[in-house]
Amino acid sequence: MNKYMQGNSKSLIETVLVLLLLISLMWALYDVLKVFLGVMTFALIFSVSFARVFERLVRLLKNRRKLAAVIYSVLLIALIALPSIFIVSAIRTYIRDAIHYIGQVRANGIPALPAWVVELPTVGPDIADFWSQLQSSPKGIVAHHEEQIMFALRHILSSGLDILTTAGQVILGIFISAFFLVSGAQIMAPIKLTAIHLLGRRNGLTLLGATAQAIKSVSMGVMGTAFIAAVLAWIGLAIAGVEFSLVLAGLIFFLVLIQLGPLLVWVPLVVWSAVQGHTGVTIFLIIYGIGLLVIDAFLKPVLIAKSGGKLPFLVLFVGVIGGLAAWGFTGMFKGAIILAISYTLYSSWLEGKRLSRKRESRIFKQPKPLA
Repeated sequence: MNKYMQGNSKSLIETVLVLLLLISLMWALYDVLKVFLGVMTFALIFSVSFARVFERLVRLLKNRRKLAAVIYSVLLIALIALPSIFIVSAIRTYIRDAIHYIGQVRANGIPALPAWVVELPTVGPDIADFWSQLQSSPKGIVAHHEEQIMFALRHILSSGLDILTTAGQVILGIFISAFFLVSGAQIMAPIKLTAIHLLGRRNGLTLLGATAQAIKSVSMGVMGTAFIAAVLAWIGLAIAGVEFSLVLAGLIFFLVLIQLGPLLVWVPLVVWSAVQGHTGVTIFLIIYGIGLLVIDAFLKPVLIAKSGGKLPFLVLFVGVIGGLAAWGFTGMFKGAIILAISYTLYSSWLEGKRLSRKRESRIFKQPKPLA
């Protein structure tokens, strides 16, 4: 008996040690790979969103998948590079204009505000008062608000670095998504075999299907929101008569895709229109920009949840919102996948219990054989 107990204790200790080792290895693996979570997120978005288009391109090229991957990568990178080039050229233009404006201010003083700004309800008098103080004592105002100005400059600089970093992640994500699309179903084979081995064929395939559907839903929701926001922005800019409206719409598509939103384009446009004295256009752009902001905030989770297939709307909606609040951009995928897997496991457990009770009731209802 003692030998039996000692053997069981030794086996239990060995099992616990193996589990601790596996947990440590998984944690270390996560630390190594978490740097690439943003890149892998964009890779998933592009590979899922453009899978059908890629397969059509493969058929058009007579099943030459590698050539299709090269064409796919070049086209997508061109779409990302064009807005980036426009950003750099626009920044150069704005810097040159700002230097010219500073020279005029030094020579002629700060100009008066347009009349329509002074006449704005509620905020107009405050703006006029601040502007008059700035005209009379610019150095004093700058010294008084030095902390806020430095904070704004730091924020602008960090935002620019974030855009460049995210643009790099997007480009790497395009290359990795090309590898995913070239491999096709082969890349999922090891994961599929592991799930079947651990959970059984039925439960393993169900769980993989729920995970794939969650990833597809988030990808289609993110791409769909960016596309709709870009189209609506192009319509609004065309109505307002803004030059380069198509390029600006492409830039808004990129910014909505990387979760920075349309305001980085829209606010400078509103300021530029106000400085030029176009009162009607400025008011139109403000109202239209609020509409774009609402679409960016609310359309994304709705599209994600609507494209969830068999997964309930509420499961994906809560997963996306909760994940976004907890982990940021990549959290949309994490939250959706976690909620989808939890819901699938819970549903499978309930289904198993229901079938078990059904079998038991059939056994009890069978007539007993006569003696």
